[in-house]
Amino acid sequence: MPKKNKLLYAVLFIIGLLVAGGAASFQHAPGYMDADYYYAGGYRLASGEGLTEPFLWNYLDNPAGVPHPSHAYWMPLASFLAAAGILFFGGDASLPLAAFPAGRFGFVLVAALLPPLTASLAFALSGRRSAAWLAGLLACFPAFYLPYLPTTDTFGIYMLLGVVWLRVAAGRWTMDKGSPRQAAVWAALLGFLAGLMHLARADGILWLVVSCAAVLFAPQLYAPHLFAPYPTGWRRAGRQIGIHLMFCLAGYLLVMGPWMARNWLTFGSLLSPGGLRSLWFTNYDELYTYPASLLTPARWWATGLGAILKARLWALNLNVQTGLIVQGQIFLTPLALAGMWRLRQSLAVKMGALAWLLTFFAMTVIFPFAGGRGGFFHSGAALQPLVWAAAPLGLEAFIGWGVRRRGWQSRPATLVFGSGLILLVVLITGMIAPRRIIGDSDKNNGWNASTTQYQQIEAALVELDAAPQDGVVVNDPPGFYVATGRWAVANPNGGADSQAAVAARYGARYLLLENNHPQFLEDLYTNPRDLTGLRFLRTVNGAHLFEFVSP
Repeated sequence: MPKKNKLLYAVLFIIGLLVAGGAASFQHAPGYMDADYYYAGGYRLASGEGLTEPFLWNYLDNPAGVPHPSHAYWMPLASFLAAAGILFFGGDASLPLAAFPAGRFGFVLVAALLPPLTASLAFALSGRRSAAWLAGLLACFPAFYLPYLPTTDTFGIYMLLGVVWLRVAAGRWTMDKGSPRQAAVWAALLGFLAGLMHLARADGILWLVVSCAAVLFAPQLYAPHLFAPYPTGWRRAGRQIGIHLMFCLAGYLLVMGPWMARNWLTFGSLLSPGGLRSLWFTNYDELYTYPASLLTPARWWATGLGAILKARLWALNLNVQTGLIVQGQIFLTPLALAGMWRLRQSLAVKMGALAWLLTFFAMTVIFPFAGGRGGFFHSGAALQPLVWAAAPLGLEAFIGWGVRRRGWQSRPATLVFGSGLILLVVLITGMIAPRRIIGDSDKNNGWNASTTQYQQIEAALVELDAAPQDGVVVNDPPGFYVATGRWAVANPNGGADSQAAVAARYGARYLLLENNHPQFLEDLYTNPRDLTGLRFLRTVNGAHLFEFVSP
């Protein structure tokens, strides 16, 4: 590696570390359910409790009780990273939240690695150090993604694996005389990275499809045989493709094989036992349906073709906005598209485009409610480095147009527009990140707010002589556990009868109604009172606490 590149990567790493560390300094808790869940899983692992969770956040796999085998819906890689940080830095913690700074250490480090890796991808695609600098600086200030990178979620992990996958696909070493051994290692490495991406997110399995497509569309693997006499050459080409596809699958199974074995032994299925039920949602809140056996294909189809299409059009609208505004940051969209067009012969760019289309289709047509409510935002993180890496070439094309048509001077124009681009992303990042993390002071809606509220509710429960083993039905069970150490189950998508049914089955004693509550409980939230089998206790910071009692 040239010394200038080493300096470039080191500087970008330091800037990325400062930015991510600065954002993390304002986060005293994971912030939202996904991050709570992954962190709780890591804490349990580091505490020697294994792959278990003392809460239920959905009922899709018809859980038998609490504690429950963990990661029956979400994948475990983020929890593994959180556990590693706790084991390395955390020591003993009386409550799960006390170890959070240690648990998120690996995520801050991942965020800091993204700028140099993005710069490496840009350099591999363009061969220009100036493009690498600009791409790396764009990655240092990731606008909408910055609040999510230093916390215990999959955003940073997925970005890291995505940029490494693209870097491997763009690697010129794969072209070196078409070495069979080298090509086999390349194919296995793509499959291995796809396995890690699947271990991070359920939709990561799409990257196995993309990896196999990369093998098929990498002509250096088999093109020489196509010029041999027919049919011998074509047979050899087919044999080479088959061999490299097997290596790709082997790399994938090296990662996912053990996890599938665990799932089979625990749940009797290779993948998520409840994930397929999400195909039959008719609205997002049905993620919390109890019992989950209500979610059937017949019920879904009975809503009518109009409702089914309307849901997908709704997701299409939101996902297009996510692509343009979040992933493309509005002003980067045309630059990135122009840059990708200039790089259209690159295998990495071709496969990146394929991955984006597959992800967009899955999150719009197959899983519209999950996709529209943040799934596409999550999944698209893997391709964000490609946007940053391609944008400098798009800017170069724009400046070239100005030189030809407007008489611009190339060097000054590059300096002005490049600096302006960086200043713009810095300003946008500075506007978005604090509002998301800290929130509005008058609304108290920052990421630490729910944790503070749950701690206040726990204090109220102690005042009411609640025993440590008494569970609570709440909106965010992982978050309640992280904040208080008390076990909890999720508010089912239903009225008071549904809350009571869940409490009876799993042994919860209390019900908490927060501002974010099932629509069927709007009247009870607005007018908290005693009901049959339910006694109103008190209101704590806008949340109503009830106790389940015998009718």
